[in-house]
Amino acid sequence: MKGSMSIEMVGVGGQGILLASKILGRAALNKDINVIMSEVHGMAQRGGVVVTSVRLGDAYSPLISDGSADILFGFEPVETYRGIRRLKKGGTVLMNLNPMVPIYVSLGKQKYPSIDEMVAEIKAHFPKTITLNATELAEEAGAAIAANVVMIGALSAVEGLPFTKEEMLEAVKQSVPPKVVDLNIKAFELGYSTVMNR
Repeated sequence: MKGSMSIEMVGVGGQGILLASKILGRAALNKDINVIMSEVHGMAQRGGVVVTSVRLGDAYSPLISDGSADILFGFEPVETYRGIRRLKKGGTVLMNLNPMVPIYVSLGKQKYPSIDEMVAEIKAHFPKTITLNATELAEEAGAAIAANVVMIGALSAVEGLPFTKEEMLEAVKQSVPPKVVDLNIKAFELGYSTVMNR
């Protein structure tokens, strides 16, 4: 690939972000594309923030500075909203609309922001914003836990990615346990077709 591409993944613990970054890394290695990744996760097991940076091509540092990511890959609405500062002008947002509600919201001590308002504001600044409910699609595939692979399928349909759909799907097959390959193929295809059929 010529040049570089920076993808910032944001979400919370338990959403499978680290597996999603592993799939992207595998796709890059399969195609002999230089890949550098970094992970930042707080109390990931307790629903804490998880951020993974994936840099492809001519990149020499795993860090993505504010205003330089080509794609913001958001697994959770609030974390996607928080992460938009990372995206460069003209960048693409891929956003899962299913919220992971914090405990204080569940207890009624805080209010979860309006998803519609967050999406509207993101789209106002970044017109290339793609939204989908990856969790619903994963349930359709057979298990909500496959939402991360739905998101990988959706990412495969984003213009400019240096991998074909087939290359990304092969990386999925290589990265998940054999007993759940079929489920994950279905999840991937649902994510891909959702974006392609818009």
